Amino acid sequence: MAREQQNRGQRRDRDETPEFADRLVAINRVSKTVKGGKRFGFAALVVVGDQKGRVGFGKGKAKEVPEAIRKATEQAKRQMIRVPLREGRTLHHDIEGRHGAGRVVMRTAAQGTGIIAGGPMRAVFEMVGMHDVVAKSIGSQNPYNMIRATMNGLQKEASPRSVAQRRGKKVADILPKREDATESSSLVAEEA
Repeated sequence: MAREQQNRGQRRDRDETPEFADRLVAINRVSKTVKGGKRFGFAALVVVGDQKGRVGFGKGKAKEVPEAIRKATEQAKRQMIRVPLREGRTLHHDIEGRHGAGRVVMRTAAQGTGIIAGGPMRAVFEMVGMHDVVAKSIGSQNPYNMIRATMNGLQKEASPRSVAQRRGKKVADILPKREDATESSSLVAEEA
């Protein structure tokens, strides 16, 4: 009886806290000048995700590096967002994200393309669980702004299901028909 309750408790703990992966994006030594000299601290930027469509980022500051990373990881877990993925590997449509001077462009990619993106953006895509995406950062190279712009873009993404629900239609009415696309391409080939 006691063993069953213990096992049930372990299962509940496992369900409540799914395993998250985290990636340290940037660590920065900051200093505060005081009367007796300088006091050094550390600022950490961390991206956390479950690699199944959930991702978040956080920043933490502390006197020691491990403490700054821990604070950043906790903040990232608190502010996670869900990103709809097509076939669990790429975006549903091309999107652009902005934050301050940071601007990023993210495009869907064919299977096998991989993650073509720069440092901080790559960390976000890996933590989301995306396998194929082409992304370009235009503007600010500051990792904080790049991550915020990437998250801004990912929040704008809409799945066909959510669009169909918003418009009061069926998913089949929203998505382009495969047969029509093949017929039109064969007509173009005949004309040429």
